[in-house]
Amino acid sequence: MRPIATFHSPFSSKFGIPRQAGIVTGITGQIILAKEYRNADAIRGMEEFDYLWLIWGFSANKHKANGITVRPPRLGGNRQLGVFATRSPFRPNPIGLSSVRIDHIDYHSTEAPVIHVLGADLMDGTPIYDIKPYIPYTDAHPEARGGFTDTNEWHPLKVIVPKELKMLISAQLIQVLAQDPRPQYHNDPDRIYGMPFDGKDVRFKVQGHTLTVVDVAPLKQN
Repeated sequence: MRPIATFHSPFSSKFGIPRQAGIVTGITGQIILAKEYRNADAIRGMEEFDYLWLIWGFSANKHKANGITVRPPRLGGNRQLGVFATRSPFRPNPIGLSSVRIDHIDYHSTEAPVIHVLGADLMDGTPIYDIKPYIPYTDAHPEARGGFTDTNEWHPLKVIVPKELKMLISAQLIQVLAQDPRPQYHNDPDRIYGMPFDGKDVRFKVQGHTLTVVDVAPLKQN
Protein backbone atom coordinates (compact mmCIF):
# COMPACT_ATOMS: atom_id res chain seq x y z
CA MET A 1 0.00 0.00 0.00
CA ARG A 2 1.03 3.59 -0.47
CA PRO A 3 -0.38 6.75 1.14
CA ILE A 4 -3.13 8.62 -0.70
CA ALA A 5 -2.89 11.64 1.63
CA THR A 6 -1.01 13.17 4.55
CA PHE A 7 -2.58 14.46 7.74
CA HIS A 8 -1.66 17.79 9.34
CA SER A 9 -2.45 18.55 12.99
CA PRO A 10 -1.18 20.58 15.99
CA PHE A 11 0.53 17.47 17.39
CA SER A 12 4.19 17.26 16.38
CA SER A 13 4.86 14.25 18.65
CA LYS A 14 2.92 11.27 19.98
CA PHE A 15 2.85 12.71 23.50
CA GLY A 16 -0.51 14.29 24.26
CA ILE A 17 -2.48 12.98 21.30
CA PRO A 18 -6.02 12.00 22.40
CA ARG A 19 -6.26 8.24 22.89
CA GLN A 20 -9.31 8.00 20.63
CA ALA A 21 -10.79 10.07 17.82
CA GLY A 22 -13.73 12.23 18.85
CA ILE A 23 -12.68 12.65 22.49
CA VAL A 24 -11.45 16.21 21.87
CA THR A 25 -14.02 17.44 19.39
CA GLY A 26 -12.42 20.84 18.80
CA ILE A 27 -9.05 19.60 17.53
CA THR A 28 -8.57 20.74 13.94
CA GLY A 29 -6.76 18.84 11.23
CA GLN A 30 -6.28 18.90 7.48
CA ILE A 31 -6.13 16.07 4.98
CA ILE A 32 -3.77 16.92 2.11
CA LEU A 33 -4.25 14.58 -0.82
CA ALA A 34 -1.29 13.18 -2.73
CA LYS A 35 -0.71 14.99 -6.02
CA GLU A 36 -2.18 12.20 -8.13
CA TYR A 37 -5.49 12.49 -6.23
CA ARG A 38 -5.47 16.27 -5.83
CA ASN A 39 -8.56 16.74 -7.94
CA ALA A 40 -12.07 17.75 -6.90
CA ASP A 41 -13.43 14.71 -8.70
CA ALA A 42 -11.66 12.43 -6.20
CA ILE A 43 -13.95 13.65 -3.40
CA ARG A 44 -17.06 14.46 -5.41
CA GLY A 45 -20.10 13.90 -3.14
CA MET A 46 -18.14 14.11 0.13
CA GLU A 47 -20.01 17.27 1.16
CA GLU A 48 -23.13 15.16 1.65
CA PHE A 49 -21.55 13.32 4.62
CA ASP A 50 -20.79 14.54 8.14
CA TYR A 51 -18.09 12.03 9.11
CA LEU A 52 -15.26 10.10 7.49
CA TRP A 53 -13.31 6.97 8.31
CA LEU A 54 -9.56 7.40 7.99
CA ILE A 55 -7.31 4.37 7.56
CA TRP A 56 -3.78 5.40 8.43
CA GLY A 57 -0.36 4.27 9.57
CA PHE A 58 1.33 4.50 12.97
CA SER A 59 4.36 6.04 11.30
CA ALA A 60 5.96 7.25 14.56
CA ASN A 61 5.99 3.82 16.23
CA LYS A 62 9.48 2.35 16.06
CA HIS A 63 8.42 -1.10 17.20
CA LYS A 64 5.62 -3.52 16.43
CA ALA A 65 3.78 -5.43 19.13
CA ASN A 66 6.19 -7.52 21.18
CA GLY A 67 3.60 -10.21 21.82
CA ILE A 68 -0.08 -11.03 21.61
CA THR A 69 -1.09 -9.03 24.70
CA VAL A 70 -0.90 -5.32 25.55
CA ARG A 71 -1.61 -3.09 28.56
CA PRO A 72 -4.39 -0.57 27.75
CA PRO A 73 -3.87 2.91 29.28
CA ARG A 74 -7.58 2.98 30.20
CA LEU A 75 -6.83 0.16 32.67
CA GLY A 76 -3.86 1.96 34.21
CA GLY A 77 -1.29 -0.03 32.29
CA ASN A 78 -1.41 -2.88 34.84
CA ARG A 79 -3.75 -5.36 33.15
CA GLN A 80 -3.03 -7.37 30.03
CA LEU A 81 -5.56 -7.92 27.26
CA GLY A 82 -5.29 -9.48 23.82
CA VAL A 83 -3.93 -7.07 21.23
CA PHE A 84 -6.96 -7.69 19.02
CA ALA A 85 -9.29 -6.81 21.92
CA THR A 86 -7.78 -3.32 22.25
CA ARG A 87 -6.93 -0.28 20.17
CA SER A 88 -3.29 -0.23 21.23
CA PRO A 89 -1.00 1.48 18.68
CA PHE A 90 1.48 -1.40 19.06
CA ARG A 91 0.07 -3.93 16.61
CA PRO A 92 1.36 -6.65 14.28
CA ASN A 93 0.52 -4.29 11.40
CA PRO A 94 0.78 -0.59 12.40
CA ILE A 95 -2.61 0.46 11.01
CA GLY A 96 -4.99 2.93 12.66
CA LEU A 97 -8.69 3.60 12.12
CA SER A 98 -10.34 6.89 13.10
CA SER A 99 -13.72 8.51 12.62
CA VAL A 100 -13.49 12.29 12.12
CA ARG A 101 -16.05 15.01 11.50
CA ILE A 102 -15.89 17.05 8.29
CA ASP A 103 -15.62 20.75 9.11
CA HIS A 104 -15.33 22.10 5.58
CA ILE A 105 -13.55 21.48 2.29
CA ASP A 106 -11.26 24.10 0.78
CA TYR A 107 -11.32 24.10 -3.02
CA HIS A 108 -9.21 27.24 -3.52
CA SER A 109 -5.84 26.76 -1.76
CA THR A 110 -2.70 25.72 -3.62
CA GLU A 111 -3.13 22.15 -2.34
CA ALA A 112 -6.87 22.00 -2.97
CA PRO A 113 -9.01 20.19 -2.35
CA VAL A 114 -8.06 20.21 1.35
CA ILE A 115 -10.40 18.38 3.72
CA HIS A 116 -10.63 20.13 7.10
CA VAL A 117 -11.78 17.83 9.90
CA LEU A 118 -12.42 17.91 13.65
CA GLY A 119 -11.68 15.46 16.45
CA ALA A 120 -8.81 13.48 14.93
CA ASP A 121 -6.26 11.54 16.98
CA LEU A 122 -3.47 11.69 14.38
CA MET A 123 0.01 13.17 14.62
CA ASP A 124 1.21 15.76 12.13
CA GLY A 125 2.61 14.06 9.04
CA THR A 126 0.67 10.80 9.47
CA PRO A 127 0.22 8.88 6.19
CA ILE A 128 -3.39 8.14 5.24
CA TYR A 129 -4.00 5.01 3.19
CA ASP A 130 -7.71 5.38 2.53
CA ILE A 131 -10.72 7.59 3.21
CA LYS A 132 -14.26 6.25 3.39
CA PRO A 133 -17.55 7.95 4.29
CA TYR A 134 -19.13 7.16 7.64
CA ILE A 135 -22.62 5.76 7.05
CA PRO A 136 -24.87 5.93 10.15
CA TYR A 137 -27.28 3.12 9.31
CA THR A 138 -24.47 0.56 9.10
CA ASP A 139 -21.65 2.12 11.15
CA ALA A 140 -23.55 3.33 14.24
CA HIS A 141 -24.42 0.78 16.94
CA PRO A 142 -25.41 2.79 20.05
CA GLU A 143 -26.69 -0.33 21.84
CA ALA A 144 -23.38 -2.21 21.48
CA ARG A 145 -21.29 -3.29 24.48
CA GLY A 146 -17.92 -1.59 24.91
CA GLY A 147 -15.94 -4.20 26.82
CA PHE A 148 -13.59 -2.80 29.46
CA THR A 149 -14.49 0.77 28.44
CA ASP A 150 -17.98 0.23 29.89
CA THR A 151 -16.65 -0.64 33.33
CA ASN A 152 -13.69 1.75 33.50
CA GLU A 153 -15.11 5.23 33.06
CA TRP A 154 -12.67 7.98 32.11
CA HIS A 155 -12.86 11.21 34.14
CA PRO A 156 -11.25 14.35 32.63
CA LEU A 157 -8.87 16.36 34.78
CA LYS A 158 -9.54 19.84 36.05
CA VAL A 159 -7.16 22.19 34.20
CA ILE A 160 -5.79 25.28 35.96
CA VAL A 161 -4.08 27.95 33.88
CA PRO A 162 -2.34 30.86 35.66
CA LYS A 163 -3.64 34.30 34.71
CA GLU A 164 -0.38 35.29 33.00
CA LEU A 165 -0.57 32.26 30.68
CA LYS A 166 -4.24 32.32 29.71
CA MET A 167 -3.63 34.32 26.53
CA LEU A 168 -1.28 31.57 25.33
CA ILE A 169 -3.64 28.66 25.94
CA SER A 170 -6.39 27.80 23.46
CA ALA A 171 -9.66 26.04 24.22
CA GLN A 172 -8.41 23.13 22.09
CA LEU A 173 -5.31 22.75 24.26
CA ILE A 174 -7.33 22.83 27.48
CA GLN A 175 -9.47 19.96 26.13
CA VAL A 176 -6.33 18.00 25.30
CA LEU A 177 -4.77 18.57 28.73
CA ALA A 178 -7.99 17.53 30.46
CA GLN A 179 -7.55 14.06 28.96
CA ASP A 180 -4.32 13.63 30.98
CA PRO A 181 -1.51 13.24 28.41
CA ARG A 182 0.77 11.39 30.87
CA PRO A 183 1.46 7.67 30.65
CA GLN A 184 -1.09 6.13 32.98
CA TYR A 185 1.52 4.49 35.18
CA HIS A 186 2.99 7.91 36.07
CA ASN A 187 1.83 9.43 39.35
CA ASP A 188 4.48 11.88 40.51
CA PRO A 189 2.87 15.19 41.61
CA ASP A 190 6.24 16.99 41.52
CA ARG A 191 7.22 15.94 38.01
CA ILE A 192 6.91 18.59 35.28
CA TYR A 193 5.92 17.25 31.87
CA GLY A 194 6.51 18.90 28.51
CA MET A 195 4.23 18.58 25.52
CA PRO A 196 4.59 20.15 22.06
CA PHE A 197 1.34 21.53 20.69
CA ASP A 198 0.76 23.86 17.76
CA GLY A 199 4.28 25.30 17.85
CA LYS A 200 4.34 25.72 21.64
CA ASP A 201 6.18 23.89 24.40
CA VAL A 202 3.57 23.37 27.13
CA ARG A 203 4.78 22.48 30.63
CA PHE A 204 2.44 21.09 33.29
CA LYS A 205 2.18 18.95 36.39
CA VAL A 206 -0.62 16.81 37.78
CA GLN A 207 -1.68 16.29 41.38
CA GLY A 208 -4.68 14.10 42.00
CA HIS A 209 -7.37 15.08 39.50
CA THR A 210 -5.96 18.55 38.81
CA LEU A 211 -3.54 19.54 36.04
CA THR A 212 -1.75 22.86 36.42
CA VAL A 213 0.00 24.59 33.51
CA VAL A 214 3.33 25.97 34.68
CA ASP A 215 4.81 27.42 31.48
CA VAL A 216 4.13 27.97 27.78
CA ALA A 217 6.97 28.93 25.42
CA PRO A 218 7.67 28.86 21.67
CA LEU A 219 8.77 25.41 20.58
CA LYS A 220 12.49 25.27 19.79
CA GLN A 221 13.17 24.24 16.21
CA ASN A 222 15.70 21.47 15.61
